[in-house]
Amino acid sequence: MKQGQTRAVLTICVASALAVVCASTVPASRWSGGAAGGQLEQAVSLYDQGHYAEAASILSGLDGVDAKAYLAACLARQKKFAEAETAAKAVLEQSPTHRLAVAGLGQSLVGQGKHDEAIERLSAAITATEKAESKTDAAYAFFWRGQAHYKKGQADKMVADFEIFLKLVPEAPEANTVRQLLAGVR
Repeated sequence: MKQGQTRAVLTICVASALAVVCASTVPASRWSGGAAGGQLEQAVSLYDQGHYAEAASILSGLDGVDAKAYLAACLARQKKFAEAETAAKAVLEQSPTHRLAVAGLGQSLVGQGKHDEAIERLSAAITATEKAESKTDAAYAFFWRGQAHYKKGQADKMVADFEIFLKLVPEAPEANTVRQLLAGVR
């Protein structure tokens, strides 16, 4: 696979990654608590439909780790990377392994070209997740760290991260795209 083809495959992979993380991040049972729970459910529904600005408008008025993590994701999807970075970092201070916040931070840092910081922060999230029950929570930390390595021209490290990503979530919607990318690099 040539450099241009690899970049195109990676771009497709990036576009779907955060949506996948978001779809399975907040269990419905958390939405059952009162008006704020209903607003979170509404905002997540808007997010799932691609109405990021509307969802962000609702989420900006809500408290809670999940609401703030979704806000970071909405901002990242709108390419408001600096705002997304701030929101994701605030969530990660409270919950260092929150997979949606990790993905939002990864996308925002890579989107801003802060590849060294992305590698550092995502490595810290991976280390924190090693102590957690579910290792799959680290999957998107490997995904975004791999992309940061790619942007730095570190194909060997990208390959290693993407291989771990595939081991953790082999059925992820972007897994086939990552497999194609890896097949072209090897």
